[in-house]
Amino acid sequence: MIKRNYHTHTLYCDGKDTPEEMVLSAIDKGFSTLGFSGHSPLEGTDWGMNGDRLNKYKNEILSLKEKYKDKIEILCGIEQDYYSGNSLEGYDYIIGSVHCLKVSDGYLPLDDSADILKEGIVKYFGSDPVKLAKCYYETVSNVVNKTGCQIIGHFDLITKFDDTAHIFDTANAEYIESAKTAIDKLSRTGALFEVNTGAMTRRLKSLPYPAKDLLEYIRNCGCDVVINSDCHDKNYLDFGFDTALSLIKECGFERIAYISEGGIKYTDI
Repeated sequence: MIKRNYHTHTLYCDGKDTPEEMVLSAIDKGFSTLGFSGHSPLEGTDWGMNGDRLNKYKNEILSLKEKYKDKIEILCGIEQDYYSGNSLEGYDYIIGSVHCLKVSDGYLPLDDSADILKEGIVKYFGSDPVKLAKCYYETVSNVVNKTGCQIIGHFDLITKFDDTAHIFDTANAEYIESAKTAIDKLSRTGALFEVNTGAMTRRLKSLPYPAKDLLEYIRNCGCDVVINSDCHDKNYLDFGFDTALSLIKECGFERIAYISEGGIKYTDI
């Protein structure tokens, strides 16, 4: 498997390392491509590239792209949150993600902690997890239209804590229908679904996003996938890649997508 990652966070947002430290780690691990995807600015968050960080981020990635061009392909992307409104000019690619839901008094974070998510379900969704799931998947279903992304980030992010907290009944018929309805809509956009190992790195999930049954449905809808580690630490750039590849094969995918300067391409698996 040729190593590539397009979901990478640095000190410019909520990552632990500088962009150059990430690049050197990727070279050491034998990556052919490293794409950076800093979090877009979002009012009220501390993980977005608010203030002047966004321009500094873009300039540094462009500088590293030139500095290491003979050793690795570097791409400058962004993880655009559904509710962000910044310009999207000048990026090699966009990951579109929903990290929170707009509620009556602001935003409800979906992946900060299990307690915050459970409290939000009680406060805003009448203690009904299915109602939150329906709202979430309806929002995700429009993420490509809203952000113009080429990659759909961590499709079922709301299940981040379910291995231990068991917040959602993912076998519930209404839950499944809302997720599949979103996939149906997204499948018509041509965007890639990422197989995301980020929660595995944090020992919160044993398998990547999306769940296997949803990944099989994504395959049946004729969509393509890309493997990403959602890396926040240089030591975990390729964490869970073998597991992700095995899962993709089990779900019947025969090829995997990747992005280069020339756009989206595919390789057989």
